[in-house]
Amino acid sequence: MALLGKAAIAMWWDMAPEHRDEFQNWHSHEHFPERMGIPGFLRGARWAAADGGEGFFIMYELADYETLSSPGYLARLNSPTPWSTKLMPHHRNMVRSQCRVLESVGGAIARHALTLRLSPEEGSEGALRAFLAAQAKEIASHAGTTAAHLLQTQTPQIAATTEQKIRGADEAADWIFVACGYELAALEAVRAGPMSADSLASHGAAPGEHAGLYSLCHSHTASDTA
Repeated sequence: MALLGKAAIAMWWDMAPEHRDEFQNWHSHEHFPERMGIPGFLRGARWAAADGGEGFFIMYELADYETLSSPGYLARLNSPTPWSTKLMPHHRNMVRSQCRVLESVGGAIARHALTLRLSPEEGSEGALRAFLAAQAKEIASHAGTTAAHLLQTQTPQIAATTEQKIRGADEAADWIFVACGYELAALEAVRAGPMSADSLASHGAAPGEHAGLYSLCHSHTASDTA
């Protein structure tokens, strides 16, 4: 099954080793249930850097784009719990993208994920999207890989929230490509081949894409919270 909804939040940040255990406890046992209790939040997943580094990748699947500015979500963003208030200053190098889902093929969640943050060259949006959509279908059917999703950031026009003020200014990606699979080596091959810098550039991507490989820690759905 592809992503559950029509919108998503994709986030990356670093967490220092001395905060990692508490962060994962909070994120699994307080933050995921809190977010999944918001109408329109369907599933959340957390992956950790596959190389054992400090990075995390988190993705929330949302019913529709309007969930991003819904009263339920804004109420939580403006009323963080004491535990959230304690840990959010430790979310370093935050990239937070509020997105529409452009393409989604295959099963949404798997053991490993390859993420790419990229932008199209001016005038190459159509060509790049067509290439990424075709690659998503290929990736979803290959041995070792299971799915691929293309997201585009469209930040809602809302005032800065209390959580944002705690963290400071968040960066945002432009386009996001997420490939999932059960074999890390298969995703490494995707990055080295069709999703390499040279290949992406030849299909209309601007220089400077950012790639990361991650391993699944935990996934939580709205029904798990209920």
